[in-house]
Parts: sequence; C-alpha cells; structure tokens
Amino acid sequence: MAGLIRRNDIDEVRSRTNLADIVGDYVTLKSAGSGSMKGLCPFHEERSPSFHVRPQVGFYHCFGCGEGGDVFTFLQRMDHVSFSEAVERLAGRISYELHYEDGGAATDHGNRARILAANQAASDFFVTQLATPEAEPGRAFLGERGFDQSAAERFGIGFAPRGGVLTKHLNTLGFSSEELVVAGLIGKGERGEYYDRFRGRLVWPIRDVTGQTLGFGARRLLEDDKGPKYLNTPETPVYHKSQVLYGLDLAKKDISRSKQIVVVEGYTDVMACHLAGVTTAVATCGTAFGVDHIKIVRRMIGDYDNADTTATGEVIFTFDPDEAGQKAANRAFAEEHRFAAQTFVAVASDGLDPCDLRLKKGDGAVRRLVSTRKPMFEFKIRRELAVHDLETVEGRVAALRAAAPVVAGIRDQALGIGYVRSVAGWLGMEPTEVQSAVNSAKRQGPSAAPAHAPSQQGSSGAPADPQPEQGPSIMDLRTDASTRLERDALMAVLQHPDVVGDELIRKLTQIAFADGTLAVVRDAIASQVDRALQPGWASVVAEEVPQSFATFVKQLSVAPIPEREDRIPVYCVQVTTDLVERDLLRQKRELLGVLQRMDRESDPARYVQTQRDLMRIEAERRALRED
Repeated sequence: MAGLIRRNDIDEVRSRTNLADIVGDYVTLKSAGSGSMKGLCPFHEERSPSFHVRPQVGFYHCFGCGEGGDVFTFLQRMDHVSFSEAVERLAGRISYELHYEDGGAATDHGNRARILAANQAASDFFVTQLATPEAEPGRAFLGERGFDQSAAERFGIGFAPRGGVLTKHLNTLGFSSEELVVAGLIGKGERGEYYDRFRGRLVWPIRDVTGQTLGFGARRLLEDDKGPKYLNTPETPVYHKSQVLYGLDLAKKDISRSKQIVVVEGYTDVMACHLAGVTTAVATCGTAFGVDHIKIVRRMIGDYDNADTTATGEVIFTFDPDEAGQKAANRAFAEEHRFAAQTFVAVASDGLDPCDLRLKKGDGAVRRLVSTRKPMFEFKIRRELAVHDLETVEGRVAALRAAAPVVAGIRDQALGIGYVRSVAGWLGMEPTEVQSAVNSAKRQGPSAAPAHAPSQQGSSGAPADPQPEQGPSIMDLRTDASTRLERDALMAVLQHPDVVGDELIRKLTQIAFADGTLAVVRDAIASQVDRALQPGWASVVAEEVPQSFATFVKQLSVAPIPEREDRIPVYCVQVTTDLVERDLLRQKRELLGVLQRMDRESDPARYVQTQRDLMRIEAERRALRED
C-alpha cells in the first residue's frame, strides 16, 4: 500500500487542473463577470444560482448552503471518494505521475476506484462479445429496431455471455470475486458459488456525466431466460439508480447549450432520439423520474428561478400510452413545481414510443414529436377532461372540478389566466365560471392544487435543517465603506496576486485593519507572503488561518469582483492602493497630532524625527499615486 502523496505533487495536480472543467461535468456554469462563474449548487436544492466558481483561484463556494473548497474537495463531496482517490483521479486525467512518501506507486485498491475499474473492464469485455456467434440474438434485436454496428459502438452496447465467462475474465485481470460482488457484476449463491449477474443478455453501460461506467442495464433475449425483461445493476457504492440518467454523458453538452432536455422511458428510446438528431435525450434506469433526477436536470440546463419561466429552459417528457406510462405522467406532473423551466409532454398520436416511431416513420417523425410537444399543464388538463362526458351538464361540471386544481397550481399568473380561457372554451363555459372554480381550488390549499412555489425542502420532503455556524462569513461583514474597502482589497490579493504585485501585497500586510475578522486573513497573508505569486496561493492562505476561518478565506477567493472583466487589473491595483493610502493618511493624521502636542524646545530631536516621518509618508503617498 502506498504512503502519502507528496505535497508538491498535490499542488502540481491542483495547479494543472481547471476547476471549471471538473465542476462543469456536474453543473452548468455561466459567466458571472470578473473571472467568476456561477450555477445551481449541486449540494442543496435551490432555484436561484448561489454557487460561485473562480477557476483562476481554484476555489468554489455556495453562498446559499456554505459548501466550498478546491477541486479535490469538490470530487470528494460529489463522488464520495477519499482525498487520495480524488488526487489520483485528477492526476490520471492529466497523465501526471504521482510520487509517494515511501516511494510506492499509486494505490488502486480504493473501493470506488476498484469498482469503476471493474465496470470499465466488464464494459470492454461485453463490447468484444457482441461480435461472437453466441451474441447473434443481440445483434438481431438491434437490427430489428434499426440500430446498426456503428450505433452499437456509439452507445457502447455489448453482450453478456453465459457460463460464468465474465467472472473468469475479470479474475484474470486481478479483480477478486468479492470485489465483483460489491460492484454488482456477479452474485453469490446460497452455497457460496459465484455466478455472472448478466447472462445471455444485451448490455448497455450506464455512465455518469464524466463518462465513467457506474453500472449496466441488460435486456432479456432468450426464451429460457425467466428473469425480468430488463435487469439493472443493483445499488452499489457508485451506482444509485435514483441519481443516474442514462445518456447524460452523451447529451450534456447539447443540453447545456440548448437549455433543453428530453426525458424518455428506455435505453432504445434514447438511442433512437440521438440518432434522429434529438441529442438532448436521457432516460431513467429502472426507476421513476424523481427528485434526485430533477436536481441533476436543473443543474444541467441552468434552471434558475425566474418570474418569466419561458426564458429558463425546457424539460420535455415522453410517455408510453400504457398504464405504466400514464402513471409516469402523473408522477412527472406532481413534481412539475420543482422546475423553474417550462415543462412539456410529447406523445405520438398513434402512441408509438421514440424507438418504434423512428423505425416505422423515420428520423423526421422523432424530431417532429419533440417539436410539437404540448405544455405539461395542457396535457394534464386535457387528460382530466378526457375521462368525463362533456356532452352532459353533469360531465362538464365534474370535468371543471377536476381541472380547476391543475389551473390553480400554475405559478405564472399570465399563464394561469390563459388556461382559464382555454378551459372555458374546451368546456363551453363562461371564463368567469372557470375562474370561480380555480379561485375555490386555491382557497382549499395544497390538497387541491400543487404548491408551485420555490421549495425549501430536501428530497425527503422535510424542511431543510438549518446550517450550523461554521465560523465567520462574508455575508456577516459590516457594509460601511471602511470594511468594504478592506474586504475588496483582500479579494483582489487572493484572487489576482500577480496583478497586485509582490510589493503592494507586502505593504497591505503591514497596515492596520478596522475589521478584526479581515485582520485574521491579513495576518495569514503576511505569514505566507513569500508564496503570494506561486500556484495555489489562495489555498495556502486558507490553510494558514484558523480552521474556522478557512471557509471565510474561500468565500473571499470566489466572491465576484465588482468590475468589468477588462477593468480587473486596474481595479485590483487601485483598491489595494486605496487601502494602503488610507493607512498612510491615518499615520499622517497621528503624526500631525503628535507635532501639535509637542514642545519643540524641550525635545528638538524628537520633533525633527517626527517631521522626517511625515516627509517619508508623503513620499510614499506620492510614489503610490505615480505607480
């Protein structure tokens, strides 16, 4: 087992890694100006972006929940890996060779790392098996659905042979059977015998946004296979079906660019959509579309809370016409209020899913399916009306009572008024009658209509626990001009030390601060000022302050600088200079007071020295202004 990774290597990996690239695999980031980027926090549910990233500094911080750190911290929190595993993963990403205190090589026995390695080895094995004679039923299945070899390669589809072949293969690669059980690749019988979990099946790799294989979905092919139609990897340390969307690794760039995501119901539907040109399609993996999936989607499309919901993005659901599809539609509508984006439903008139639609009517039909989607509210209202006999007075009244709570739940007031008119037209009633029913539904509360308001709850539905106090926060600083100047100068020094320059930074460390919290950061800068122009400078300061102040330093390191991007260098120098000059003025004022109180005749030497000090301060002020 290897020892500790050498500190120099850790710093080198950090300096060579762009934090925005790593965070961008999980969160859609937008420019926030001045070298800052922001997006929806991946660590708590929010509707307005409070998650800030400063790539140049190498820090992120959420001003909503308080989470913050560097690129290693981010991976540890997102993927539940150890610090060493995070460093090793990033080192592998940039092909950097790590060194250890005892001279050992990188360990690959971390639980998560071993599972991911086993999954990748299994995926490679399955792909090779698809070309074997035994896999003919799998190739036939794909061909019958319009997928050729290039499609199979694009989506990494493979074949799982029978006879324990996978276990034997992975054992020869150094993976123990116990590790493979933990990975969900094999099972263990009552008598202790091991067996391949996937046998005689077509296999799809399920990947995370970075392309790492977390698990598999396997489709039954043979008549003597008595298992379920689709068999997925069980819950493992890396695979949690409620937190994974199939195809997201392929769709993420187009989702981020177009601010649109299409949620379909199966692996072949994702394939059909992508091949037809709808490259924003994803699917759940053997489970209903739930709250954790919504969090992923909102982060990917940058779904910010906005009174004008038409400007925030689109989430389009496709549902099968069968009972399961209708249940899925009801679940999706129940969670609609969690989106700030507009939600739509796309259902083919003949009830075909995207895969069958492409097979029977071509790629253009799939694209038309998505382009002619209907708003979620319209879909839901029409479904409520469809189960009533609108030819009778009783049927129309019952339909109105069913539709009113749906309209009452529309958060956009203008949209709600429009649907009142639409429902009135569909039912042949006066808009005032419909509006009255809607108002009544609103008065009855959440039981009658979904609460379409920003949610402050966690995935369990319980109110989120208040965040414990973790030292000072930038949000708690006073807002007077003096404190703002000290804060902004420290932000400039932490975020752009190369622009401020070594000489000016050293001057800042020698001046008095009015705010005691900011003075702690100044002292940490002073103690490490020789490293100010080295990579990882902000991290150095964060490690130097008391532990309870580390988050505060990170906040200062990512908080947006209030200036245009092209003005950043001038601003950083100016704000630091202003703080230094403020202190020089303080010293000048104190010396002038000393002169006024001093008896020149009784202590001429001190009088002369005080005058010289005044001249020195004036010279420093002139030099600052000239620079």
